[in-house]
Amino acid sequence: MPGTMAHESTVDRDRLANLYVTHAPESIRLAFLLTGEWAAAEDLVQEAFARLVGRLRHLRDPAAFTSYLRRTIVNLATSHFRHRRVERDYLEREAAVPHREGNPNEALDEAMHAVLLRLPQRQRAAIVLRFYEDLSDVQTAEILQCSAGTVRSLVSRAMKTLREELEGMPR
Repeated sequence: MPGTMAHESTVDRDRLANLYVTHAPESIRLAFLLTGEWAAAEDLVQEAFARLVGRLRHLRDPAAFTSYLRRTIVNLATSHFRHRRVERDYLEREAAVPHREGNPNEALDEAMHAVLLRLPQRQRAAIVLRFYEDLSDVQTAEILQCSAGTVRSLVSRAMKTLREELEGMPR
């Protein structure tokens, strides 16, 4: 029936709008931490939701939406890095920005973020998902499509690099 199809479309649109309002802020934060750029983060999240539109009806477990969304964002971020050299562009732009006063930890925050962006993409994703998104090894492994042991290895190598790079910074 034509009326039923239009009703289903409206229900799906409303459901997607509610999911977007609920999950967009945390998704944009995840994408920003992976890419280092707000505009790229917002684009990745919009793209992730656009990809989910056709699959929304087929989700067997609505609770899996958040995990599926995170995985989609991580995959899109990986593709993003294949096409652009975000790290180099970001570091050049940050060097040109005048220093802002206010946050006593700002130098450490900026240094941490710069080092984070220099990590290999999978190590960066593991760190962001584990410590900024506060996911378990298992949840992170599901999103990165690897074993929990691989996640621990990625995190360990990333932490070693972060410690070495940030050694001597005031905390």
